[in-house]
Amino acid sequence: MEKVQYNVNDVVRMKKKHPCGSDTWTIIRTGMDFGLKCTGCGHFVMMPRPKFEKMVRGIVK
Repeated sequence: MEKVQYNVNDVVRMKKKHPCGSDTWTIIRTGMDFGLKCTGCGHFVMMPRPKFEKMVRGIVK
């Protein structure tokens, strides 16, 4: 199984929705941790790579 390559400024869809109602996030930072910005309200979160890879559904654009 191939690893998916995630890049800065990719928009990804997550399994769970953010409380604002949006389930799409923009990747701001990659590495051991991912920096994600909600496309709905602009909230920024940091997430460890294993948790991110488990929760992501796919790249939107």
